[in-house]
Amino acid sequence: MTTHIAGAQFGRRASDKVASRHELGIMAYVALLGRTLYSGIFIATVFSHFTQRAIRYAASVGVPLADVLVPLSGIIATVGGVGILIGYRAKVGAWLVVLFLVPVTLIMHRFWGLSDPVLAEMQQINFMKNLALLGGALLIAYFGSGPLSLDKVKRPRG
Repeated sequence: MTTHIAGAQFGRRASDKVASRHELGIMAYVALLGRTLYSGIFIATVFSHFTQRAIRYAASVGVPLADVLVPLSGIIATVGGVGILIGYRAKVGAWLVVLFLVPVTLIMHRFWGLSDPVLAEMQQINFMKNLALLGGALLIAYFGSGPLSLDKVKRPRG
């Protein structure tokens, strides 16, 4: 069984026929839907990063300079999410999401060592969710935004 590693051929055997134009057209919309659903969590939570409640919580779990870093993290996540959503410099947007997720996951969702088993389980779920989001961001950072995006619009040279 021979498979190609990159691009549209990932997971296909050499003997498989190439996808039809119709299949590729549908997949363009699937990629757009995926970007929309993925970016939504980063855009929808923007305002929560500017609340005193969020800042106090972050400070209570050990975030240094929480009054600065929590709003800054909200800006980073939102800019990254919007870039992914509209497909404008989506790879840069994905790296911004990575920049947001790594410290948030490791600091805000430390489930290990918590004495309350319910709280530990909730934090473990959020930790694992963030790992999945991190995986998605890394895929976008590598593959880009897909065909229906501002990154793919032909720009006049001049």
